[in-house]
Amino acid sequence: MTVMTSPTSSRALYFRLLRYVRPYWKAIALSLFATAVLAATEPLFPALLKPLLDKGFTPGGGFEQPLLIPLGIIGVFVVRGVFNYFSSYGFSWVANRVITDIREEMYARLVRLPSAYFQKHASSVPLTKIAYDVNGVASAATSVVVTVLKDGLAVLGLLVWLLWLNWQLTLICFALIPAIAWVMRTFSGRLRRASRGAQISTANMVEVLQETAHCARVIKVFGGEAQEAARFARTNNDVRGQNMRQAVAAAATSPIVHVFASVAVAVVVYVALVQSASGQTTVGSFVSFITALLMLLSPLRHLADVNAPLQRGLAAAESVFQLLDEAPETDPGTLDIGRAQGRIEFRDVGFRYPGAERDALSGINLDIAPGQTVALVGQSGGGKSTLAALLPRFHTISTGSLRLDGHELEALTLRSLRRNIAYVSQDVLLFNDTVAANIAYGDMAGAPRADIEAAAAAANALEFIRALPDGFDTVIGENGSRLSGGQRQRLAIARAILKDAPILILDEATSALDNESERLVQGALENLMHHRTTLVIAHRLSTIENADRIVVLAHGRVVESGDHATLMAHNGTYAQLYRLQFSEAA
Repeated sequence: MTVMTSPTSSRALYFRLLRYVRPYWKAIALSLFATAVLAATEPLFPALLKPLLDKGFTPGGGFEQPLLIPLGIIGVFVVRGVFNYFSSYGFSWVANRVITDIREEMYARLVRLPSAYFQKHASSVPLTKIAYDVNGVASAATSVVVTVLKDGLAVLGLLVWLLWLNWQLTLICFALIPAIAWVMRTFSGRLRRASRGAQISTANMVEVLQETAHCARVIKVFGGEAQEAARFARTNNDVRGQNMRQAVAAAATSPIVHVFASVAVAVVVYVALVQSASGQTTVGSFVSFITALLMLLSPLRHLADVNAPLQRGLAAAESVFQLLDEAPETDPGTLDIGRAQGRIEFRDVGFRYPGAERDALSGINLDIAPGQTVALVGQSGGGKSTLAALLPRFHTISTGSLRLDGHELEALTLRSLRRNIAYVSQDVLLFNDTVAANIAYGDMAGAPRADIEAAAAAANALEFIRALPDGFDTVIGENGSRLSGGQRQRLAIARAILKDAPILILDEATSALDNESERLVQGALENLMHHRTTLVIAHRLSTIENADRIVVLAHGRVVESGDHATLMAHNGTYAQLYRLQFSEAA
């Protein structure tokens, strides 16, 4: 569940939002011109009614050319239709460009956020912001401006015509202005709060949907359908409740404005009847005035209703800018190390997760020579994955010193550091793309097909890839859903082989494999690990018996270190773990 920051002032939000519109000022200017022409034609129809009624239906006072008024009416609506099209199309084009630009900027920030952000927030939070909230932002930046300009100019033009016809009656209409302003101000805060609540509720609902898709098999096997349906119903009803709070605030604005307007119209009709009885106004003037006054109600209603999308847009802008203002992953390094030799040195390294009560790692001292294979073992929660995550700087050490080839890790640029590291995890991470694109990913994108096939062969994946419908061009589905667990794991290993990095991190890289696949991949891994500095995180101790060194971690500290034979002879923690696993297997 996401927590919104304190509300930002509407003025600051809106001016920041308009910065995304500024690059398209030419399209905006043309659209504004079309909108201005459209608004300027608003008083023409009631203006045509006055001579029509005063002269067209008076005996002896008819027009010499009676087609002029009908043609004028057609001309007015043709002009309005043409400029309305250009106004609507222009602002829609700008709105979609703004949405595209903001989404691209949000995604560019998302992929540069530190790992801590994704540990703190559910994945549905940025997804909702990028997919949904940004639409409300564009609405506030464009459609609100269109409404204010078009209907504002229409109101201005109609008021000028009304003043020219009868200034006394027009002054009565001015009483609407403070009343409408009061209504809009009263409901603005409620709309903004309801919009924020709707965004949070939508993010929670998306989170439930994501978990349902990800955990579908668990739900089925454990009979969780009813539980998940009830959980979704709660979040879905929460979304409905928040949307209804918005609807109540938005729906109340228009009728209240209409009540004020009806009172003004009633007073105007009464005064006009009194003036007509004394000969101060003509039928044409009165009908033209009433027509213009009734035409005034529509733009006034639009101006009153614009408060709802404006407040929703400002609430969405808060959500969007919250993501854009997240601090990206820090990269203080300035040194490009090139291709590293692979010497890694931990000197009294300590690390604590933000908000944690104790250190996840403490007093880690470890020297790893180039080309050496070091296995990290221990009970769950001992710090193995955390220790490995420090090397590519997914986390920054809290105390001590961590060096690569004698250079402090923070002195290296992230790109230089990570270019030297290949990573294969137990949670296989693949993309909904072709087999070839998943192997030749990132810096290796565009690698020759021969190199891709060689990497697949080294990972013992070539046989099953060639058996796929389109071979290397087969799309494998979301996270490789069309492949078996062993096949997905071998693709991830092939990706690491193709990168040919001098440092390799294997986080339970064979855990997802059956016995036959494990045998095939273990041989590929041994070839891959040759002449590379390798950190292996292992729970199945039988896979790391040949490691150059085995480091046993417990409660964030190194409790034992040595090769398999030495540690077994020592009969300590490692020996106990090893015997326990084999007794369980037996």
